[in-house]
Amino acid sequence: MAEQNEKSTIVENSTVIHVCATCRAQGEPLEPREARSGARLFAALDAQRGEGDPAVIAVECFSACRRSCALSFSAPGAWTYLCGDLSAETDPQLILDAARLYGASPQGVIPWEMRPDFLKSGVIGRLPPATGRPERV
Repeated sequence: MAEQNEKSTIVENSTVIHVCATCRAQGEPLEPREARSGARLFAALDAQRGEGDPAVIAVECFSACRRSCALSFSAPGAWTYLCGDLSAETDPQLILDAARLYGASPQGVIPWEMRPDFLKSGVIGRLPPATGRPERV
């Protein structure tokens, strides 16, 4: 049933937040995995997510270990943003608000002045849409 809800959410709102659930803060132990900063950030985001909000999906390692915690915003036909330097204590509402801005922006490009601080300072990379040609270069 939960899988069905996730699929319907993705159809309703095509923006997806992927969270690296394996991210660890410096000095954090390997086990238990659910106690890692990335897993805690994912759990907080998933718990805060409301009806019509972007899907939140846990993934295994973005290979951004020196910039943990890491997450990405993606949507069909939009640029994908990979962000780091977040913590498990980052306000999930701040991330969800940024994901809504991302989803409402042409091709996922949020104007600089509208970006929250974590997007201004924490962007690791921006990847072009997988299909089509982006309008902005």
